[in-house]
Amino acid sequence: MTQSLPPLIFLAPMEGLTDFYMRDVLTRMGRYDACVTEFIRVTDRLHPARVFYRACPELRTGCRTAAGTLVHVQLLGSEPSVLADNAALAAELGAPSIDLNFGCPAKTVNRHRGGAVLLDEPHVVHAIVAAVRHAVPAHIPVTAKMRLGVNDREYMLDNALGIEAAGADALVVHARTKADAYRPPAHWEAIAEIRAAVKLPVMANGEIWTQEDALRCRGISGCSDLMLGRGAVTDPALVNRLQGDDSVLDWAALAHWQEQFLMAMVQAGSQPDEERFGAIWTESGAIGRYKQWLAMLTRSWPEARALFAGIKSMTRLADVRQALQASVIQASSASEEGSSAG
Repeated sequence: MTQSLPPLIFLAPMEGLTDFYMRDVLTRMGRYDACVTEFIRVTDRLHPARVFYRACPELRTGCRTAAGTLVHVQLLGSEPSVLADNAALAAELGAPSIDLNFGCPAKTVNRHRGGAVLLDEPHVVHAIVAAVRHAVPAHIPVTAKMRLGVNDREYMLDNALGIEAAGADALVVHARTKADAYRPPAHWEAIAEIRAAVKLPVMANGEIWTQEDALRCRGISGCSDLMLGRGAVTDPALVNRLQGDDSVLDWAALAHWQEQFLMAMVQAGSQPDEERFGAIWTESGAIGRYKQWLAMLTRSWPEARALFAGIKSMTRLADVRQALQASVIQASSASEEGSSAG
């Protein structure tokens, strides 16, 4: 009797957000089956190895985060042969899987024929996947991430079927068009259409913020496997709840991880290259990056809203850390008062 595999949950690649430092902290806090790098943009040449190590420092550690979560390498571009060469190098450097980006809706990226804009050219999408599949050793999966289309769904099934015919091992579908950007709703019913048309595994992505969203997405799309994007960043405990772990993440624990995230970036800026993983951040840059995450946490955490209001004009690391630590004390005191009142 064949046993069904448990559902997979991946952390999505999000440009300017899920970099090495964010992948590190989110996979320490949450139980993901894998995560995917921000896209490595490929234009007209083979990148030197340092480009791959900068985007995916985990290549130096078996392509796993410190928590042991597998990291897949994502490429973005429009030239099949050049993408194939870069995919082959990524595989040689240790990438366990090559993912191809046909989903990015950013105007700058699309203007240079990268990301979701290629969905109006299904023959190009097919050619890219086929070239990469041919260039990468057979044991290394090649996957693709796509949206439903550019301005409409005219070529939705053409793209999905072309990706399958080109030899892809799996497909992630973000359930919106490029024109939809990130505006709700996500059209999970369209993923069901794609699933009915292809035989390769399909993973659903888009507008999954809660357990209830995940349940509805699975029911409507028919996908058991999910990729979490912004919902994973705004609620780092979401993935654990979806994995059946109902333990509570309190503000003190989350504040600890926020400080770890901030300090990892600050400390990396003071280390020589041979000891450094990830991008170099100045103190002000690291603070700005932390504020970006904190602003997203305000969606799920009232403590984050209060903290963000207090630190948004701060520019010194010591002040930010002090405010973060004070927010823990304040939250603890409020909790104790509530318990006493009860």
